[in-house]
Amino acid sequence: MSQTEISGVSTPCEPSKPADAPRHTVASSKVINALATKVSAVLSASYSDAEFRGAVALIDHRGLKHDGRTRRRLRLDLQKEVIEKNGKILDDFGFVSDQLRHIKVVLEKLNADSSKMKRMVAVAHSGMESPLAEASALLEKRRGIEGKRHLLQILRERFVLSDEEELALTSAAEPVDEVFFACLAKAKRITQECEVLLGFEKQTLASEIMEKSSKILGYGYQKLYKWVQREFKTLDVENPQMNATMRKALTVLAARPSLFQNCLDFFADGRQNILSDSFFTALTGNGSGRGSAASKPIDMIAHDPLRYVGDMLAWVHSAAVSEREILEVLFVADSEELVKGINSGRDAELWRIISDGEDEGFNTLKTLNNLVDRDVSGAARLLRQRVEQVIQSNEDSIVAFKLGHLLKFYGVMLLKLLGPGCSLLHSVRSLEKEAMRQFRALLREHIAAVRAEPQSMPSDLDPPVFLQDALKQIQVILSTYETSLSTAEESEENIGQILAEAVDPFILDSEALAKSMPTLRSSIYLINCRLALANCFKKSKLAKEREEQLMTLIDEEAEILTDSQLAFFHRGSGLYDLITIIKQRANSGADSITTDKLSASSTELDHFLPSAYIDALERLGGLKDYGLARKITEEAAERFCEDFELLEKHIDALDAARSGGEDDDNLRSVFPRTVGEIRVLLS
Repeated sequence: MSQTEISGVSTPCEPSKPADAPRHTVASSKVINALATKVSAVLSASYSDAEFRGAVALIDHRGLKHDGRTRRRLRLDLQKEVIEKNGKILDDFGFVSDQLRHIKVVLEKLNADSSKMKRMVAVAHSGMESPLAEASALLEKRRGIEGKRHLLQILRERFVLSDEEELALTSAAEPVDEVFFACLAKAKRITQECEVLLGFEKQTLASEIMEKSSKILGYGYQKLYKWVQREFKTLDVENPQMNATMRKALTVLAARPSLFQNCLDFFADGRQNILSDSFFTALTGNGSGRGSAASKPIDMIAHDPLRYVGDMLAWVHSAAVSEREILEVLFVADSEELVKGINSGRDAELWRIISDGEDEGFNTLKTLNNLVDRDVSGAARLLRQRVEQVIQSNEDSIVAFKLGHLLKFYGVMLLKLLGPGCSLLHSVRSLEKEAMRQFRALLREHIAAVRAEPQSMPSDLDPPVFLQDALKQIQVILSTYETSLSTAEESEENIGQILAEAVDPFILDSEALAKSMPTLRSSIYLINCRLALANCFKKSKLAKEREEQLMTLIDEEAEILTDSQLAFFHRGSGLYDLITIIKQRANSGADSITTDKLSASSTELDHFLPSAYIDALERLGGLKDYGLARKITEEAAERFCEDFELLEKHIDALDAARSGGEDDDNLRSVFPRTVGEIRVLLS
């Protein structure tokens, strides 16, 4: 913006008129002074001044036209606008002043009304103060009464039985259902919680409540006890879905151990009679017990003693398993609650409280096993009578042995089922011992009968008949032990005792027969007997030690036969004397072995060798193991060849020693056989 524009005064370049020159000069000087003042004022203004900079920016934003009129009226227009704005502000403040005056009037009226209301409230308060105090006292009294009423209600609910609840516990006409059990539990809880009331100073209320609740609780347990006994009479034990009410009744009744035990005794007696009748019916087909019309009596179909005893044992075992399943449904389903109830009842009994000893507590498994044992005790007595009759009437030792092992098998099964303390297991084990005693007695009788008869040696050197019969029995005994449930150590110990009683006497008798025989026949006979025994023992792992002992004895007898075969080769070949001389080294000179001796021995040897091996085998023809006979003969032939080799070397040495003389005869010329030829002929 130029200085001219800033000043807001236009300076047109017009020539001044001569007539007005003086006046114009004065005016011009004033104008110039004013202009200079304005210019200096404008120039003195700093743009860094915030107010100046804001004013310039405000003017710039108004969008003014850039002409002379606008520049001349800019100041006036701005001042006019400021005046108008100020006037409008004054008008607004006037309106605000009017409103404030109106508010003042309203507040004064409100203050007056408030004062009036305060006076009215004060008057009312002074009039209501006495009724309010009385109402507060009544409310406080009401709260106290409500608390007492609530306490009384709680006391009645927790410590008092209603008439309906007492009737449910004491009346025989009322059923034993969930309502009864709930009432019984409440009565029991009341009796237990009366201990809290006894802790107060006044114990009259607690004593009365406890006396009444204990009396009603006793009536309730008596009612439950009689109900359980009635239900036991009609209980269908064959039904797999046992009555849940009965199980709960037994669980609840467990808190009274004496009543609970009486119920168990009643149940056991009933089941004992039922099972005894059922077993008698199964045996004979007659009786009051329930049996299947399609099944035939055991007495009629089991003529074999072993099957007869097995059928009876199977019936009793099956009955014991069924009884255990029934009792598990009744008692084990809620065993934890049952044990808890019984232990709490036992702890509350007076005689246990004053006792110094510690009680072991209730054992569910042991009680269950004892109960099953009692249930089948009647059938067990009948079983024992029948089995004893079978054992005593039996005269076959093998049948007696099988009966003993059958009883042992069922003893193991009953041990797993009922534990070690049951009377049924004791009966079965005593029957097992009796059967084994009968077996040993029959063995002794059989041995005595065999020894009473005259025994002769079999012509073919086979084992005697009594030993063969004993081996058949031993095979049956070993096979029976192999299929038993006994442990290996127990079986080996038992089988050792059985073998000592069943076969050792026959072995001694068979060995006694061999004493009167020649050595060759005796050894063959003993080997045949021991081979038969070893082959019998080989079939069972339990007799492994016995087999090894027999094989050692067989080897000893085989060595005797080998020596006998070697002697046969020596004497049959005619070389016995020569070989004996060489081995003894009695006379190693030329006089001990002459040409004549060698010539005669050579001739005899030539006649013997073609059939020597066959003849030697025929000597062992009675030996039942042909392979063993060949082995013995071959070993004897090999030893003969070794002796012949010694003889051959000795003859060669003699020829070498005599080669220097003039009249010496050549020994090899009269004894040309070599050890190689001998091996070929004896192979």
